[in-house]
Amino acid sequence: VQLQASGGGLVQAGGYLRLSCAVSGRTFSTYIMGWFRQPPGKEREFVGAIKWSSGSTIYADSVKGRFTISRDDAKNTVYLQMDSLKPEDTAVYYCAARIRATVSIISTDYNYWGQGTQVTVSS
Repeated sequence: VQLQASGGGLVQAGGYLRLSCAVSGRTFSTYIMGWFRQPPGKEREFVGAIKWSSGSTIYADSVKGRFTISRDDAKNTVYLQMDSLKPEDTAVYYCAARIRATVSIISTDYNYWGQGTQVTVSS
């Protein structure tokens, strides 16, 4: 099982980026896909998650209304659309998969992880 995250980069405040997480190795139709981030010098934190089967999503309060998670069944890929970016969104972003039907905001509840992609928002 592999998760491949991509799409990070440097953007000015107010700008946008779209991260992708390509999954391979098995079917994730019944899984939860999560996005986490780790700001410099801080612990990893929950950003949002999507239930692959239904498409239902939840978000951290800090990104609600600015970030959107979606998935493409044909491409086996999950996306994190990040709009109205702020300097405090600067972090390494990770995608993760949870082999359960219930959503979790706890990183240790996720079974598989991508390698992370750097997002830097300049002021």
